Amino acid sequence: MVGVIFRETALEGAFVVELERIEDDRGFFAHTFCRREFREHGLDAEVVQANTSCNRRTGTLRVMHYQAAPYDEAKLVRCARGAIYDVIVDLRPPSATFRRWVSVELSDDNDTMLFVPAGFAHGFQTLADDTEISYLMTAYYEPSAGRGVRWDDPAFEIEWPEVEARTINERDRTDFNPASSSA
Repeated sequence: MVGVIFRETALEGAFVVELERIEDDRGFFAHTFCRREFREHGLDAEVVQANTSCNRRTGTLRVMHYQAAPYDEAKLVRCARGAIYDVIVDLRPPSATFRRWVSVELSDDNDTMLFVPAGFAHGFQTLADDTEISYLMTAYYEPSAGRGVRWDDPAFEIEWPEVEARTINERDRTDFNPASSSA
């Protein structure tokens, strides 16, 4: 049976999700999402929106965004083309992993996705030109609920890969404007 493989991360409720491939001489087939399997792992599986992020250059940094309650969202992130260094930070005060972060490399070669629970900030840095990321979201985008934390906030000490040139939009480079955040 085709399915997905769930590997718990060091952060409570966050999972690396790997494709289980069925291969033959034509290539492979795999599920990228199955509501039943996500529910069996206790994960929010009510997908209401799908998003795509296209990034032209290596070193593009899309920083630590999230939506505040009651619009908080879980997401399943997959790199459809290229590669990213994907980072999540647990921002849930009651969580045992509050303020901790993990990173995962997602690429079109490694068949790996990241399940990001509600209450986490999410960001990534591209590792290749022309990188495309797909997201399945459990909440609709609500501009008034958009929030973020700085990519270089000393409270988290996130270790980003070194790059020759880093591309960050002006809003994320300076004072983050919570009311205009988008993933």
